[in-house]
Amino acid sequence: MSDVRIRKEGRAGRITLSRPKALNALTYEMCLGIERALDAWAQDSEVALVILDAEGEKAFCAGGDIAQVYRAGIKGDYDYGRRFWRDEYRMNAKLAEYSKPVISFLHGFVMGGGVGLGGHCSHRIVGESARIAMPECSIGFVPDVGGSFRLAQAPGRLGEYLGLTSARMEPGDALYAGFADFFVPEAEWPTLKAALAETGKADAVAKAAQPAPDSPLAERQAQIDMLFGGGSLADIRRTLDEDGPDFAEGARTALARNAPLSMALTLEMVRRLRGPSHSIRDALELEYRVSHRIVEHGDFLEGVRAAIIDKDRQPRWRNATDDVPDAEVSMMLAPLGRDALNLREEAK
Repeated sequence: MSDVRIRKEGRAGRITLSRPKALNALTYEMCLGIERALDAWAQDSEVALVILDAEGEKAFCAGGDIAQVYRAGIKGDYDYGRRFWRDEYRMNAKLAEYSKPVISFLHGFVMGGGVGLGGHCSHRIVGESARIAMPECSIGFVPDVGGSFRLAQAPGRLGEYLGLTSARMEPGDALYAGFADFFVPEAEWPTLKAALAETGKADAVAKAAQPAPDSPLAERQAQIDMLFGGGSLADIRRTLDEDGPDFAEGARTALARNAPLSMALTLEMVRRLRGPSHSIRDALELEYRVSHRIVEHGDFLEGVRAAIIDKDRQPRWRNATDDVPDAEVSMMLAPLGRDALNLREEAK
C-alpha cells in the first residue's frame, strides 16, 4: 500500500504514514491496512511492540481524508461516510487497547484523525514541532476518533475550550492536557526508533524523555475554567462577551466562526464523558451516533464545502450561534439501535 508503509524491523512492527504531500491525511484504505497489521502482529511472537510514525516535515497526520465522504454525501450516499467512520473507530479502539506497546511519534500537525491514530497509544511522544488539535467544529463536524474522550479527561474546562474553539496545542500543552505522554527532541527520534526495534523494549522511551516544555494553557487554566464553565453554549458566549480583550477575544472569534450545532453537540459530549467511569469505547459509541447522522442531518457537507472544496471560508450554518434547539442536540445523540457502532467486527 503506497500511502502507508507496513513492515517488520527487528522486534518492532513499523507503520509509517507516507502521504506527506497530503499532510498524511488518513484514507479509508489506510485505516483498513493499519487494522489488518495490528490484528496480525497481535499474534506474532516476533513483534514485541509497534512503532507508529510518518514521513515528511509538516505533519504526522492532519486528519481524515474527508473529500470522498463529501463527494458521496452530496450525491445522497450517506453509507460511505458511515462505513468509513465505523471502521476507523474500530481501529482507534484497537490501538487504545492493544496488547503490546504502541509508540507514536507525533510531529507537525496532529489533528482529528491524526489524534485518533497516535493519541490513544500506550506511549505517545511529541517533538518540538507538534501542533495538536481537534478542529472538527470548524467544518460542521464534532471531535471524534476518541477525541471527545481526551477532551473530557483534560483538566478543568480545558476540554470545552479546545473542542469549541479548535485551538492548537503546543508540545507542553499536549502533555498537560493528556494528549501526549513524553517529550523527546525530534533530532533524537532516529536513535530511539533504532533502539526500540533492536531491543523490543518500550522502556527506552522513558529513558529518552526530557522535561516537558512550558504549557501556555496550564498558565491560563483558571481563566479557561471561568470562561468555559457555563451550562450552555449561550452561557459561554455571554461570559466571553463580558470578559476583556486578548484571550477572550480570540475565543469569541472562534465561536463566531465555528458551526453552532457542532459546538452544542461537542459541549454535551464532553460533559457526558467526563469522569473516571468512562472509556474510549463510550466516546467512540457516542461519537458514532453523530457521525452516522451528520452528513445527512448536520452541517458537515456545508462545512467541508467552505473549507476544503470551494475554500471560500464562508459557511452557511443551519443554526444561529445562540439558537441550537435542545431537541436537535438530543436527536443527533440518540441511540442508534441496530445501527450502533460494533467494535467487535473484524478488519475487512
